Amino acid sequence: MAIEIEERVRQFINAHRVAHLATADTGGRPSVIPICYVFDGGSFYSAIDSKPKRVDLRQLQRLRNIRVNPNVALVIDDYSENWSELAYILVHGMAEIIEPNHSLASEQAAAIAALRLKYAQYRSMVIERNPIIKIVPNRVQFWSAASS
Repeated sequence: MAIEIEERVRQFINAHRVAHLATADTGGRPSVIPICYVFDGGSFYSAIDSKPKRVDLRQLQRLRNIRVNPNVALVIDDYSENWSELAYILVHGMAEIIEPNHSLASEQAAAIAALRLKYAQYRSMVIERNPIIKIVPNRVQFWSAASS
């Protein structure tokens, strides 16, 4: 079940283009990777895109980790040499992998449309053939130096 996220936090999320996704394997070994994402007000979605990969798409570390441990975290942040401008959101949630032609095809199509609207690079990629990561937040923390 998705949690209610206040408007200023939603604006911060939607104003940013990159998040850092943290996953862990069954041994608790962490993996962090930058991702492109969209947020529909209840869930985050991230495509497995067509940039060159070292392994088959379905064998990417983040997907392997989510399959065995769906607990994930996202960090979306602002960094500045002026530390009074620092801010971040830490999202804890449950991830799932939406496969193409899955029973969630309409959810996948909506996520892909939103990703293509936000990122022009996705408009020429055939991302609908690839898995999509869905993250449903269960805790969101917002911190800003300006409000400390």
